[in-house]
Amino acid sequence: MDHPDLRFVVDELSASIAVKRRILQDPELLERLIAMGQVLIERYQAGNKLMLAGNGGSAADAQHIAAEFLSRFRMDRPGLPALALTTDTSILTAVGNDYGYDQVFRRQIEANGAEGDVFLGISTSGNSPNVLQALQACKDRGLVSFGLTGSSGGEMRDLCDYCFCVPSEQTPRIQEAHIVVGHTWCAMVEHALFATPGWDGA
Repeated sequence: MDHPDLRFVVDELSASIAVKRRILQDPELLERLIAMGQVLIERYQAGNKLMLAGNGGSAADAQHIAAEFLSRFRMDRPGLPALALTTDTSILTAVGNDYGYDQVFRRQIEANGAEGDVFLGISTSGNSPNVLQALQACKDRGLVSFGLTGSSGGEMRDLCDYCFCVPSEQTPRIQEAHIVVGHTWCAMVEHALFATPGWDGA
């Protein structure tokens, strides 16, 4: 194949693959991914829910991951309670107008979060003010706090109970890996809670 864009496309795909390969080759990252998946399994078994939030592309990722848990991922099964805090424009604009945009997720956690629920904050930089406020609310109300970030972890690293830092500083690569991680957690939860003997996850 000879096309002027071929090298560009190959480079983009190769860069995406390289980030996932770095995760695969990092025992500490794999251990953290598994540990966070196990927490989700335990919290769902205890009757808790998952709440998620982010900004821009990370807001879309929060909604994407919530949909996989609530609807289905690989198998027909009961819906799992998952709530993206990014979808209700009336709530977002009311809280943003009255209290400031940095409070739009915190206010929802304070109103709807319960002790033992899991909150997943998604931020490629790890420094989104409204996500940081939400993580602080988790500490105040007894929620388990997860973070999905880029390589540095930003301020989120120290606020989260569990933080998965994708080994990249490029926003598109980080976001691509965030979805892979979210899908992996969903697969783990489905398999643990609903898989029948002989189910191979395909």
